[in-house]
Amino acid sequence: MTDHPARWRSLLFVPVLAERFVAKAHTRQADVIILDLEDSILPARKAEARAALSAAAAQVGQAGATICVRINRPLELAVPDIEAAIAAGATALMLPKVMGPEHVRLLAEVAATAEARHGRTATRFLAIVETAEALPSLPEIARADPRVVALGVGGEDLATEMEAAPSADSLYLPAMLALLAARAAGITPLGSLGAFASFDDPEGYRAALRRSRALGFGCAACIHPAQVPIINEVYGPSPEAVDRARRLIATFEDAVAEGQGAVAFDGAMIDLPVVDRARRLLARAR
Repeated sequence: MTDHPARWRSLLFVPVLAERFVAKAHTRQADVIILDLEDSILPARKAEARAALSAAAAQVGQAGATICVRINRPLELAVPDIEAAIAAGATALMLPKVMGPEHVRLLAEVAATAEARHGRTATRFLAIVETAEALPSLPEIARADPRVVALGVGGEDLATEMEAAPSADSLYLPAMLALLAARAAGITPLGSLGAFASFDDPEGYRAALRRSRALGFGCAACIHPAQVPIINEVYGPSPEAVDRARRLIATFEDAVAEGQGAVAFDGAMIDLPVVDRARRLLARAR
């Protein structure tokens, strides 16, 4: 596992009050465990969930996964959520329903105050856009603050606002806009195109992930432990891909040494952009 956002593959949501899920989360091989204070927690139990964060964070992080907390959107909940998450040792916060860059900067100020109080380093932000109104601000959200390390769209909420079924078709444009904004800002595009909540069709899920990875998404979140190994398989470099990348780079470097800028490899011509992709794959594998 790695704590570097550029190398994250799988992010597993765990309701912080679901003791059975919390107890086993560290065994699931997810790169990031997202302790959820938002949708999976009833309004009457928000304070109880906050109080449970410290024990839950210690438990889910024991195998080395990055500990993230999804906070609530309303400011009256977000402020104590951030305080509790940072006090518990979370190193990342998922920000739902982000409205724009100023929203991110406001929450960054809240986080900085809590970090100073508890002696923590800067917490990273995973920004999630879930409204049509915020979609035009995706590039600004991606660059709003150095804390923002990942960006994605929330398919279920966005589809509901669009009065559309949450599908690869309806969410393609919003998801790709987020991907482009993230890549332009040098951060990780979070997401996949497919049925997020469905876990009874692993092959269909794998196919959707393969398409998403080929489009450029860097990591994906899931709600069921059975989805984690599929994400890790598809979003992580395979041994075959790593071996091919090494051979491709070696072939190109030999060609450069002979004064050539392009060379044939495995039945196709390769040049610098192809080699750069191979180098990025090796960096991700490491």
